[in-house]
Order: sequence, then structure tokens, then C-alpha cells
Amino acid sequence: MPEWLNNAIFYEIYPQSFFDSNADGVGDLEGIIRKLDYIKELGCNAIWLNPCFDSPFYDAGYDVRDYMKIAPRYGTNEDMRRLFREAHARSMHVILDLVPGHTSIDHEWFKKSMQRDKEYANRYIWTETPWEKFDNIKGITGSITGFCNRGSCAVNYYSTQPALNYGFADPDPEKPWQIPYDSSDALATRNAMLEVMQFWFDMGCDGFRVDLAFTLVKDDNDYRVTMQLWQEIRAILDTKYPEAVILSEWGDPKRSLAAGFHMDFLLHFSPTGTAVYNTLFREDPYFSSKGRDDLSEFVTAYNEMLQSAGSDGFICLPSSNHDMSRIAHLLSVDELRLAFAFLLSMPGVPFIYYGDEIGMRYLEGTPSVEGGYERTGSRSPMQWDSTLNAGFSSCKPGELYIPLDPASDRPDVKKQMAENDSVWCEVQKLISFRQTHDTLQNRSPIEFISYGGKLSPLAYRRGNGDDSMIIALNPSSEEATITIENMGDMGVAYSIGKPSRIEGNVVSVPPGSCAFLKHR
Repeated sequence: MPEWLNNAIFYEIYPQSFFDSNADGVGDLEGIIRKLDYIKELGCNAIWLNPCFDSPFYDAGYDVRDYMKIAPRYGTNEDMRRLFREAHARSMHVILDLVPGHTSIDHEWFKKSMQRDKEYANRYIWTETPWEKFDNIKGITGSITGFCNRGSCAVNYYSTQPALNYGFADPDPEKPWQIPYDSSDALATRNAMLEVMQFWFDMGCDGFRVDLAFTLVKDDNDYRVTMQLWQEIRAILDTKYPEAVILSEWGDPKRSLAAGFHMDFLLHFSPTGTAVYNTLFREDPYFSSKGRDDLSEFVTAYNEMLQSAGSDGFICLPSSNHDMSRIAHLLSVDELRLAFAFLLSMPGVPFIYYGDEIGMRYLEGTPSVEGGYERTGSRSPMQWDSTLNAGFSSCKPGELYIPLDPASDRPDVKKQMAENDSVWCEVQKLISFRQTHDTLQNRSPIEFISYGGKLSPLAYRRGNGDDSMIIALNPSSEEATITIENMGDMGVAYSIGKPSRIEGNVVSVPPGSCAFLKHR
């Protein structure tokens, strides 16, 4: 396990929306380089960069045309090398977004596969005729037809994203196009993706977040073969790149960490997403004063995941990401502070989506851009200040890649950095507090004391013995009280809202507040 993950705090950047350095309305790598000091000042020491490879952008870069070339609108390969170098000079790490399950229809592999080129004929999944479909095959979402007298081609997401062929877990002998996962063609696909990873590792990349990591081997009902594939990739990477990390978009840590990933997210769409993630900040969110009464569903599911994951890797909670509504969508500014207190006091590796640290809003009704649809409202330009285009770009406002938040009171970095009670300042202080206490680090254990029921706070202990710390959060509109056995002599080391009271073993947490209790 790479040691740098033990205190990593990630900042997710949607590159086209972060900072535009050349006034074309689209963010770029040079813009990210110019803002590295900002990210470091916030306290984040690692960056996850959403797709930046060459693409026709039917799906915002998740439709890759060339895995080994930076999209010209972001810059060049040399710009990416410089980003790695500049980040490393600041003791920061950078991971890229890998899309191994599908490419763009414009990818050279697909063009050669259409022509039945010997090396690439089975790089994608083709039926014998265009009338044969892929009904009820796990890992295939649809098909496209009409390409150079070939049959139907499986797709992994949109119709512009043909699925790469890693084989089938249990191929049907009556359908010869279902090749075994250990066939030479399936292994060639795996090796081609390994070459992509090694190309960027050799340039200075520190790892990859892997898009739809669970979808590679088709009809793999229990994910056994897909897990085996990733275990093989991890073994190869560990030999040559022991400090490199792989993070899965799987949402099922029990499987993904056993498959060899260092980290996995709890996500809104994962098998247990409603109970594990959505209850926090979405769908009647616990951290709203008007939200659900307790987090018992979350705690039960989370504890089960922790037990199954063991010490294999990290279970990560993101503030939000490019595929969901922003954390501020259903939470007030005061509620956001408590939500971040929770995120930044939990085990695992925290992830902050760009703009969440200032409470950027989810812009409902934003017209779809490059396949974003309702997700586009979470991808608007970063709001740096109150100047033209919120300081994101000096282009004409009508030339912006995605429209800005039009509200006159939209939050921005400059204002919030100057206000001691802003969301930005709270996040910065929470990160600093976490990083200066070993008991709050990514590997430190957790024990839930209270699930946050009626008139009782959400409370949990991080660490062990005299080095432990108790966090008590109360987002409700009434005071919450808890009796903590064997608490010892503890005092409030950090708080948000009105201060908590400690009388013996009884802790009273005012409405809309939290307390970090530490041994004196």
C-alpha cells in the first residue's frame, strides 16, 4: 500500500470548468497549474483529474479517442508532464481518470476493428449479424449497428461508446463472438490498457481512478472474473510502480478492495447507495436540520463494509462529484459546515469536489453540455471572484463552456477566504485539524457510539485509548445529549456552532453544532 495514501486528502477537478488560462471559455492544464497553490493552501495534497485525453466529447471526455494524447483544448502531453512535476514539487500527487470499459467510435482501435484487422477484430464485441442483439447480458447496455458489414457492436454507456472486449466469464458455445476471458484477444485488450497506464506512470502520473471498473468482463454475475482481472493488473503494477494507486468507481468495497484496488467510493448509485451514501447529504439528508432522524442505516451498512474490507484498502466518502448534485443542493451554509466536519473526521481518504469548499450550488435546469444532461448543473465554472465570469475566464460570457451560476449572491473563493466564518475557512481549518492529529488520519479506526437518534447526537470514537478522539454532531434543531461510558477527562478541542457542555460523562450538543472531544 503506498504510504502517501495514509494522509491523502483529494481535490477532484473537472478540468474544463476549473480555470481557463487562454480565454477560450474552457478550463485547461495551464489553468490547473496556476491554481496548485490554492489547492495546497486549502489543505488538499492530492488531485483527481477527470478525463483529459483526446476525445470528440460526446460524453465530456469519457469517450476516449486516444488514450496517450491530451485533448488539445486542455493543452499537450508536455503540459501534463509539467503538471505532474509542479504538483510533486509541492508534495502533491495527481491521479488521472481511466476509462477502460469503452472508447469513442472515433478511436483508431474501433476503426481497425470495423475493417476486421487481424489484431483488432475482437478488440470490441461484435455479433455475427446486425439483427443479433445483446439482451440481458450483464455489462452491456445496448448496441450499435451498420458499421462496414459487421454485426451489432456492444456499447458500455452511450451509443458512441463501444465496449472493449475483455471476454465473457462463461461464454455461450452457440455464440462464437462470446470469447473466453482468458483468450488471446481478451488478454490483448487487457495488455493494451496496461500499456496506457504505464505510459502515464512513466510520465509522472501517481495513479488512476477507474471508470465503471466492475463492467469489464461480460456476464460476470458474481464479478469473480473481473476481480481476478484487476488482481492481475494490481500485481503487475506493484512490481514496477509500487507507489502508484488505483481507485475504483465500483461502490462496493467488499469486492473492489479484494480485487486489488487501493480505494473505493461509497456512491449514490452503488448497490447500497441509498442506505450508505444518499442518507448523508441527499434524499432526506441527515445533515439537514429537517432531515431524517438518525443514521442507523448508514452505520449498519458502513460497519459491514469496514469489517469485510479489513486492512485491504480505503473506503472513501466524496463531498460530491461530477455525476451527482452538489453537496450544497439541499443543505444550508451552517449545515454544510457540519457535513464537512463529518467528512473530514471519518476514516478513509476524503475527496472534495472542486467548488464544494465554497458551497457552489447545483444549477437545476442547466442545458445539457457534452452528454451531461442533469449532471451539467454540477459542472459549472469555478467561482474565483466577483469579476468577469467569476474570474474563471476572460472570454466573452457567451463563450463559456457551461453557463455560470447567475445569482448575484453566488459564493466565490476571494470573498470566502476573507471571511472567518465561511465554508472555505471551515473546510481549511478542519483539514488542518485532521492533519495535525494522528487519531483522525485515514487509517485510524472508528467506533460508533450513537447513531444520532431523537435528541441524541451522531457520535463516534476515532483511534484507541488515550490517543482517541470523540466526535459528536447534532444537525437537528434541538439540543442532543449523550452519556459516554469511560470517557475519561476530555475537553473540546474543536467545535462548530455553539460550544458543547461536558458534565462528567454527559455531553450536551447544542442544535446545529458539533464538538471534537480530546483527552486533556
